[in-house]
Amino acid sequence: MPGPEIRPLDLTDDATAAGVHRIGRAAYAVEAELIRFDGIPALGESLAEMRARPLNWLGAFSGDGSLDGFLAWEEEGEGICIDRLCVDPGRFRRGVGSFLLRHALTEAFAGRTVVVTTGAANAPAVTLYERLGFSRGPDFSPVPGLTMASFARAAGDAPWDGGRGSSDLA
Repeated sequence: MPGPEIRPLDLTDDATAAGVHRIGRAAYAVEAELIRFDGIPALGESLAEMRARPLNWLGAFSGDGSLDGFLAWEEEGEGICIDRLCVDPGRFRRGVGSFLLRHALTEAFAGRTVVVTTGAANAPAVTLYERLGFSRGPDFSPVPGLTMASFARAAGDAPWDGGRGSSDLA
């Protein structure tokens, strides 16, 4: 079965921005439950605030053209800092996040170090990053009651999937 179509997102387009904002809020609401913390900054972010962020955006589109998920990142010198990877909760566990991240690692981020953080209790995200070759760094607590996990993937590492394929998570 072919994966979703991956293409850049233009957040100056009102419909695209609204779709990204809707999916992000829905996905972060699920993460907030998983990590038992409802203060995730992107969860309270307005559409205008999201559009104003200096991020690069990729979207995953299903065969019918609907946006199923997205990835946003910042360039940091020679590296990449993933700001958010979100999948529409109605599309969870269909490989959308895995496919999107694997595409970014081999196409957009090839040869670059990539870093990302997620809630330490967000088991699906932790598993995804570990499965795709990220090494777990130190956990940290930016605010009381929240533990974050940090991950890095060195430049040139192949996106390993643990032999499981892309359809079993994210």
